[in-house]
Amino acid sequence: MPARTAAPAKPADGTAGGDIGRYLEHLRVERNVSPHTLDGYRRDLEALAAWCEGQARDALRLVPEDVRAFVAAEHRRGLSPKSLQRRLSAVRSFYGWLLKHARIAASPAAGIRAPKAPRKLPQVLDPDEAQVLVEVPTDVPLGLRDRALLELFYSSGLRLSELCALRWRDLDLAEGLVTVLGKGSKQRTVPVGSHARNALEAWRADTGATQEAPVFPGRNGPITPRAVQLRLRQLAQRQGLFKRVHPHLLRHSFASHVLESSGDLRGVQELLGHADISTTQIYTHLDYQHLARVYDAAHPRARRKKGDEGA
Repeated sequence: MPARTAAPAKPADGTAGGDIGRYLEHLRVERNVSPHTLDGYRRDLEALAAWCEGQARDALRLVPEDVRAFVAAEHRRGLSPKSLQRRLSAVRSFYGWLLKHARIAASPAAGIRAPKAPRKLPQVLDPDEAQVLVEVPTDVPLGLRDRALLELFYSSGLRLSELCALRWRDLDLAEGLVTVLGKGSKQRTVPVGSHARNALEAWRADTGATQEAPVFPGRNGPITPRAVQLRLRQLAQRQGLFKRVHPHLLRHSFASHVLESSGDLRGVQELLGHADISTTQIYTHLDYQHLARVYDAAHPRARRKKGDEGA
C-alpha cells in the first residue's frame, strides 16, 4: 500500500490565512512532517487566526501581550497545559518562519511560556514481564511472526511507525543491525539483539520473503499500526499480563532497561532517535524510582513507620 501523503495545505481563515497556508505547505514539502503533525499545526494556527478575527487583530501586527491574551483565552476554553504548550510551540514556529522571510520585524511569541504541565512518568514492564511477553509460542498460527515482532520491538526500541514500515532490505541480520527512517526523515541504525535475530531468521525462513517485501505484511501491504496495537493487547492477555500493553510501552521498557544497566543517557538518546536529550531524560526519573525501591527494600533505616516523622 503506498504511503499516505497529506493533502496540500489549505489557507486558514483569518488575517494571516495566506501566510498560514504557505507555512503549512513549507512544513509539508520542505520539512516533510508527518500528516498527523501537519494536522496538529493546522489546528493550532487556525485557532490563532480565529482568535485574531474575533479580537479584530492583524496576526502580522501582534505584540507579546496579544499572544499572552491568546494563550489565556485558550486556557479559559479548557485547554490543558500540555495542549497549550503544543499550541504555543506551533505559534512560535510560525512567527519564526515569518521573521526569517521578513514578513514581520520581530516575533511576538518569543519568550512567551505556557503553563507548566505535570509530566507523567511512562509505565514500563519490568524485565521479567518483558520476557514473559516476548516469549510467545511459535507453534501456533502467526506465532513466528508475533515472536519476531515482539522481540524486535523490545530489542531495538523502535517506534510503531518505524516497525510497520520495515522491509527486509533494512535488516542486516548477520551484523545484527536495523536501519529505520524516524521522525523528520532522520535515518538511524540500531542494534538487533540475538533473540530478535533468531526470531526474525525463523520468520523469514517460514515466509521466503524477498528483500523488498515488508518484514511484517498485512492484507494489502505492510501491517498497519492499528493491527499491531490490537495484536499486542491480545498477546499480553494471552501471556497473563494485566498491564495495558501497547507499542510505546515496549519502547519505554527498552529505554528504561538499557539506561538502568548502562547509565549512558546520551547513548539511549541516540538509540531512540530523540532530537533533544531532554526528551530522553524522563527515563532517568524511572531509574531513580527503581533505585528508591531498592533503597527502601534494603536499607534498615529507610522505611518509616506511621507517626515516626520525627525520627
